Amino acid sequence: MAESLTGRVAVVTGAAHGIGRALAAELVRRGARVALLDLDGAAVLATCSAVGGDSAAWACDVTDAARCDAVIAEVIARFGGIDVLINNAGISHHSLAADTALAVTRKVMEVNFFGAVHCTLAALDALVARRGVVVAISSVAGFAPLVGRSAYSASKHAMHGWFDTLRAELVPDGVTVMLACPSFVDTGIDRRALGPDGAPNKVSKAAVGRVATPEDIARAIVDGVARRRRQLLLSPIGKASWWLTRLAPSVYERVMRKRQAGVYDHPDR
Repeated sequence: MAESLTGRVAVVTGAAHGIGRALAAELVRRGARVALLDLDGAAVLATCSAVGGDSAAWACDVTDAARCDAVIAEVIARFGGIDVLINNAGISHHSLAADTALAVTRKVMEVNFFGAVHCTLAALDALVARRGVVVAISSVAGFAPLVGRSAYSASKHAMHGWFDTLRAELVPDGVTVMLACPSFVDTGIDRRALGPDGAPNKVSKAAVGRVATPEDIARAIVDGVARRRRQLLLSPIGKASWWLTRLAPSVYERVMRKRQAGVYDHPDR
């Protein structure tokens, strides 16, 4: 049975653009009180103004644990507590593992994995107090390999290990932990992706299946929050990939490599 989100306090990271912006708008539409966090302070203020409702915005670098602690404390002071935390902030890259600078892998891990850990730990006591919901925005790449995105896939795999374990630990506290796994979504993440040396990406991704809109994904995730789901596979490709990687991983790898052929200089070496 779905819970009402009216009056609930939700925090969304990476809220200025893409899925984060759509999540903030959907939560406001359903009556939630929303805290929007993003590295881009000006953009997140503009998004906050656009979504309206009882919302407020903070500039927050999720790789800075002390800043996350401070912002979450301000959110609690402003709204009185936290019912939902959606860890959405993330970056990607496009480059084969052998060509990717170690600094790029570290940066992707810092934003995608440690950023989510920082915000979750900062908000944990407040979430336990209200028997709330923690959401980690993962990806099909969180449970399956993806050519050209080794660091991105690693960061999402790490999220699964950490948040699945957190879920088990929080059962006695009544806190729900949900992993949401979109496949290809029409957001700016790939336009802002890093190249092998950390410079702007010059490779166009090869999308597989229907490309979802941020609004499609936001509605599904907020529905999942209201129903306290453990995991969301948000496309037919995602569901097929989930089963194929478990039942026939070599077949999945072969299909995935074929789909990505031509995107990189030497995907079959």
